[in-house]
Amino acid sequence: MNKTIRRASVFALLLVFALLVRATWVQYYDGQALADDKDNRRNAIQTYAEPLGNIIVAGRAVTGSARTSGGDLAYKRTYTDGRLYAAVTGYASQAYAPTQLEGIYADLLNGTDSRLKTVMDTVTGKRADPGNVLTTIDPDVQKAAYEALGDKKGGAVAIDPKTGRILAAVSTPSYDPSSLTDANTAGKAWKELNADPDKPLTNRALRQPLPPGSTFKLVVAAAALEDGLVSSVDARTDSPNPYTAPGTTRPLTNENPSAPCGNASIRVALQYSCNNVFGKLAVDLGQDKVRAMAEKFGFNDDEQDVPVRAYTSVYPKDMDKPQTALSGIGQFDVTATPLQMAMVSAAIANGGTLVSPHMVSTVTDGGGDVLQNYDDNAGSEEIISSSTAEQLQSAMRTVVEDGTGTNARIDGATVGGKTGTAQHGENNSKTPYAWFTSYAKADGKEVAVAVMVEQSDAARSEVSGNGLAAPVAKAMMKAALDK
Repeated sequence: MNKTIRRASVFALLLVFALLVRATWVQYYDGQALADDKDNRRNAIQTYAEPLGNIIVAGRAVTGSARTSGGDLAYKRTYTDGRLYAAVTGYASQAYAPTQLEGIYADLLNGTDSRLKTVMDTVTGKRADPGNVLTTIDPDVQKAAYEALGDKKGGAVAIDPKTGRILAAVSTPSYDPSSLTDANTAGKAWKELNADPDKPLTNRALRQPLPPGSTFKLVVAAAALEDGLVSSVDARTDSPNPYTAPGTTRPLTNENPSAPCGNASIRVALQYSCNNVFGKLAVDLGQDKVRAMAEKFGFNDDEQDVPVRAYTSVYPKDMDKPQTALSGIGQFDVTATPLQMAMVSAAIANGGTLVSPHMVSTVTDGGGDVLQNYDDNAGSEEIISSSTAEQLQSAMRTVVEDGTGTNARIDGATVGGKTGTAQHGENNSKTPYAWFTSYAKADGKEVAVAVMVEQSDAARSEVSGNGLAAPVAKAMMKAALDK
């Protein structure tokens, strides 16, 4: 064999060897990455080859699957009362990544979760029957929140304090998830939803943290009582009115100049929402003690899963004393979601113990056998002493019975609450946020609620926690108790 042929042969063999190595690499190392690639059409074909499992509310499926008329995707997702439950279900789309419960349980709902496979499925490679997600949502409470919020922009959450079950999670304005399910029509709907200035795709119940205003005073009150800075909710505090924080010349005034806020007790300060009292308490406690209490309630937790990942509610660090005073009234850089403020009221209502909030009770296989039970495995932690919780419950009742939260009263029920009107924009130039957080008890039933109204058609002078948010909370609490 001459030299040229020999060299050509060696070069050809090297090329063949390189091709074999590359093929092996793609087959065994890149294969899974290619299979999981979002642009791999086969994944969508497989996902929608059969009907999906369902998300269930009170024994009724609020999702479904419909046969498509053409194309390579045999089925598409459908929704019953889609706008009502959008903040819970999210959407499963042929064109976009799934969200909310649809996204978290995508493998369970499309039958690829390994827990669904039988021995025969493993042998044959057959796709398992899809599983189902059973939620904790109470349809009556969910509907009450949705209807009471109406055309307001806001969010609301209701929790059973004893079990941690989320009974409602509502965000308005909402959207119809069905508009995003079909790949042929989803693009137009997606553009319209994202261009909408009201941001209907934002989950305001779980993922829209805003200044909580005076509802945060409950956290400061808990810190003051637990620390012993104040002996009881009826002990007078050292709180001049108006109060000027150290290092500033601008006094912290109150919304109602005639309110009896000078050296007021925590009960009176909550009743009239006295800024001077809670600004002074926050400074006297110091930001570290306030932060420690806030974090017990769930602030600064960047892994708050219910199981949807809630946006982090924040109590800031590295503040000076004037900023700490503002943080004591839920301003400066303090932010919270309705979920977070519902957790505050839930812990207080439950004697100081916070049960981990969750909106899925169980997940099951196609035959109904339970794969995971969240109700039985909900963790709990004592946040504050039972004595502090009882005192705060009592003070919150005063707010509803004789204070700023009278619109939350319910005949035949014990109701406690706290209003909040948080400043918005530089020098409060924009419409404030209206908040209300509360609990209600009657006939052995309990519920804790938080409502945030981000925007409404009300005149600026009419924006208040009692005026806008408390009626929504009342409707939710009444629906939870009327069972």
